[in-house]
Amino acid sequence: MLAAQRQHLILQEVHNEGTVRVATLAARFDVSEMTIRRDIDALDAGGLVLRVHGGAARTDSFSALEPGFANKSAFAQPAKAAIAAEALKLVRPGMTLLISGGTTTFELARMLPRNFDLTVATNSVMVASSLAAREGTGEDSGIRTLVLGGERTPSEALVGPLTVQAVSTIAADLCFMGAHGLDLQAGITSPNILEAEVNAAMVRASSRLVVLADSSKYGVVGLAGICPLSAVHILVTDSGIRAASTGALAALRKAVSEVRTVRLPNSRNGHAEPASVISPNPRQYQPPVPKGKAP
Repeated sequence: MLAAQRQHLILQEVHNEGTVRVATLAARFDVSEMTIRRDIDALDAGGLVLRVHGGAARTDSFSALEPGFANKSAFAQPAKAAIAAEALKLVRPGMTLLISGGTTTFELARMLPRNFDLTVATNSVMVASSLAAREGTGEDSGIRTLVLGGERTPSEALVGPLTVQAVSTIAADLCFMGAHGLDLQAGITSPNILEAEVNAAMVRASSRLVVLADSSKYGVVGLAGICPLSAVHILVTDSGIRAASTGALAALRKAVSEVRTVRLPNSRNGHAEPASVISPNPRQYQPPVPKGKAP
């Protein structure tokens, strides 16, 4: 087995179990413990796992640890792209959108149509950059972009009192929010207290909240709470949620107005299959009419 293949399997084991031991992995792959330590060192250097005494742990094992944007963007990328494509279906011409920081919301921002007369307010440096006009074209980006200033975090979000104040002046049709953690009891959480405050302000400033979270976020609890699951109007996730925990999808269906699960790209054509839309209660989401528009 090639080192890259073994490291991929180790990464899967870490994300499934939370922690792994060197001795256990060495026995499983029939290699020396030194070989496993080198694999863990390589994964740790890439920010994909945390090297701990005797093994490795998930990077979100510690509630206050905040991974950098580059490290997060490399994980579960096909799921994030499929989730973003499904969320894009909720966007209507003339809408005002709030978009939080995050790698999945970044994927969504890159897909936004430039001819919808959209206004986007964001605290994400990466989202704002993705909405800018292509350098050297001399063309307008087609999207009015409001950058909510503040202190920059490792995940390329802007946070702090200035950001919260700016968010309070916005009235958005939809808020698209990424999630560090998605838990039945803790709700939507972040490892950064200041970012959690900004995201909570975004929830208050929006008519509808759409959370974009791949299945690896299920059961993860960050340091600071943003909102309970009952505040989420639509959750867009991937079909891996069924394997994340027994009964996870059924529990989410009870807590959230609408759950959309996208099937991950298959090996035959590389494209995601259509989403499964589940609306278990009368609060089923209806796309809002943009402010100032007649029904």
